[in-house]
This record gives sequence, structure tokens and C-alpha cells, in this order.
Amino acid sequence: MKKNKFLTGFVILVYFFLFAPLVIIAVTSFGDSEVVAFPPSGFSLRWFANVFNSETFMRTLVFSLEIAIIATLIALIIGIPAAYALSRGNYKGKAIIKSFFLSPLIIPGVVVGFALFRYLTVKLEFSIFASLLIGHTIVIIPYIIRVVGSSLEGFDYAIEEAAMSLGCTKLKTFFKVVLPNITSGVIAAFMLAFINSFNNVPVSIFLTGPGVSTLPISMMSYVEYNYDPTVSALSLILMVLTILIMFIVEKTLGINNMSK
Repeated sequence: MKKNKFLTGFVILVYFFLFAPLVIIAVTSFGDSEVVAFPPSGFSLRWFANVFNSETFMRTLVFSLEIAIIATLIALIIGIPAAYALSRGNYKGKAIIKSFFLSPLIIPGVVVGFALFRYLTVKLEFSIFASLLIGHTIVIIPYIIRVVGSSLEGFDYAIEEAAMSLGCTKLKTFFKVVLPNITSGVIAAFMLAFINSFNNVPVSIFLTGPGVSTLPISMMSYVEYNYDPTVSALSLILMVLTILIMFIVEKTLGINNMSK
């Protein structure tokens, strides 16, 4: 009984630790003070107006969406076949190839960002857009492989064998049998990869340049010189949009189905 009370109290503390900062950000975004203050002394919506009136925030938001969507689509094109090969294949060097694809999760983001800056931007003289696109794609491929790989592990290989025994080629079996059955996993992988790309800071901070930046980097730059609740308002908008997307996905696909 005492153990159960201890675990309950511990869980409550963990949830408090996770959600308290979000509540504080949400509350301070409605404050009327010129600086971030909790609790706020009054109520105001002007900081939300500041977000939409800021050319920098709107421009970097569009740029971040472009990078995140394109990088996620490229990562899907690379990651889905790689996940299939790692899940179904039985060949020499499989462990090494798997470690190679998952290495961006193990190596610190700052190290990956600096390495990409050194070779893509300095040595190869790629444009900022191309460097960011390559960097974000590399960073999110492991998420695609892990989520899609989990869906493939739960998919009965006997169904593929049955399709091939009826005359389907391996490629046709993949597109007509395998892919439709792991659609929920692909959508889950897309969402996870997109969110990680959109919110990425360690890699982006090395690859952005004058006049070209992502939204998280712009938010960091803003709070260096301004301490008003504009960033709190923008953070709340992003949280609400994320919750809304998750709600729509739950109502259309179902979170339980996406985990299969």
C-alpha cells in the first residue's frame, strides 16, 4: 500500500515537472507586462498580434515548413526501403548498416551540425537551403527506420510469401501488399520525423546564415535581445497546432492503429 502511494506520488511529480513549464508559458503569453512575468499582472492579446505582425517569424515559419516537409518526404523515400531491407534481409554486415543509419541518434546533434557545416557549407560550398535539407534529412532518417521497422516486424511475412507464390514479384508485393498494410506506421513516422525536423536546433544553428533561418533559431535570437512574452505567445500557438493535428489524426486514423 505504501509502495503504491509512493509510486502515485512519484508519477504526479513527473507529470508536474513535464507540464508546469508549459502551463507557465501559456499563462505568461496572455500577460500585459513588457517582460515575461508569472503570474501576469493583467490580460492582453497584443503578444499574439506581435507574432503575426513579425515579418521574421512569418518568413522563418514558412521556411521551416518547407525544409521539414521536403526533408521528411526524402527521408521516407530513403528510410522505408532501408527499414524493409533491415527487417526482412539476412545478409553479412546487416548490423553495421543498421548502426550506420541509426548513428545520427547516437552522435550529439552539435557534432553532426558542425561536421555538416565543415563539409557541406565550407568545403563543398552548398547553399544554405541545400545544406539544411541534407542535414535535416540525415537527422530524421533514423526515426523513419525505427517506426516503419516496428510496423514491418508486426506484419506477418507469410502474407508476402502468399502473394509471391501467386505470381507477384518482390517489388509488386511490396507496393501492393506490404505498403498498404503499414500505412499507419508510415504516417506515424512522417509525423515524428516532421516534428523533429521542424523543431531541430543543434544542426540548424550551424547551417543557417544571414537572412536565412528556421523558426526555432529565430525564436532563440529573439529572446537574446527581447524579454517580452511574444515568444511565449508563439510557443502557445505551436502547442495548440500540434494538439489540433494529433486530435485530427486520432479521429481519422486512431493513435492505437498508428502504433501497430
